Amino acid sequence: MTTFQKLDKLTALAKADDALRRRLLATREDKEPMLTFCRIAQEHGVDLYLGELFAVGQEYSDNQCKSTNGGNPTPYDAFDDAYENFLVGIE
Repeated sequence: MTTFQKLDKLTALAKADDALRRRLLATREDKEPMLTFCRIAQEHGVDLYLGELFAVGQEYSDNQCKSTNGGNPTPYDAFDDAYENFLVGIE
């Protein structure tokens, strides 16, 4: 299962369970928000790990660079934040 599929599964679970949705949103206030987010996901059967969340933006950028005719020698300055994008999607 890809990271995007895992996030889609977690989205469906959060939309069906308001308590889960609130717990995930509350991770923003946690000392280690992304780590806590992954732990909650794992508690609900979604094997999501911290490294995967970081890798999503990097992979997207790498794929964009490879898909440019002749290649793109300059990667993007920033990457999408999968964690924040997820939380915005369930608010």
